[in-house]
Amino acid sequence: MSNIFDTIFVQPLYNGFIYLIGIMPGGDVGFAIIVLTLIIRGIFYPAFAAQIRTTMGMQAIQGELDEINKKYKDNPEERGRRSLELFKTNKISPLAGFASILIQLPIFIALYFTFFHTTLPQINTAFLYPFVVAPSAVNINFLGILDLTLIHNVLLALIVGGLQYLVMYFSLGRTGKAGSKPLSPEKMAAQKMQQRMMLYVLPGVIAAITYTLPAAVGLYFAAGSIISLGQEWLIRRELVKKPIK
Repeated sequence: MSNIFDTIFVQPLYNGFIYLIGIMPGGDVGFAIIVLTLIIRGIFYPAFAAQIRTTMGMQAIQGELDEINKKYKDNPEERGRRSLELFKTNKISPLAGFASILIQLPIFIALYFTFFHTTLPQINTAFLYPFVVAPSAVNINFLGILDLTLIHNVLLALIVGGLQYLVMYFSLGRTGKAGSKPLSPEKMAAQKMQQRMMLYVLPGVIAAITYTLPAAVGLYFAAGSIISLGQEWLIRRELVKKPIK
């Protein structure tokens, strides 16, 4: 990892993380992880919302896109022009979701190094800014019952998997109701298979990863999933008031 990446991304997050530990009751690292996750998700809420709107918008016009692709399958130039007109008419930016992922990716990588490649409960004072004071107490036992450095926590892995299942369930429910025209049988079968993979396989994979890594990772995943569910609820309320055209 380059020094530039450290300086731009990892060091600010590490300093923020250590600062939060210092102001948490008893220096509870678990609360610091939750609060930092909440702050990061709050900052990227607009990108998250844009990604959801793009997903719903694309789902809503999927039938019309299929018709364009079928009608102009031998004319790529006209097919592209018609598709762009459809996106413009429905105020959809197909690259919005991809752009939001690119924006968030460096932060998530930096969070990984901040949370999981540190030496807690020891503090790397050489990495701290002059105005950030190392906390006098660093408690790695979240709520006094969960050692954040231990691995192979079955209960935490199951909780994380269950929360991720809920995230995917509501996400798929949201996109599934957005279609304005029925899909072809082939498209419908492919979509159902993809949805089953996302609904069951992804939570299982994340639960397995959680089981093999320190409990701090599981707490981060759990906090992120709960925040995602809250953001999903907020965005749904917003879209009810301002439905996608």
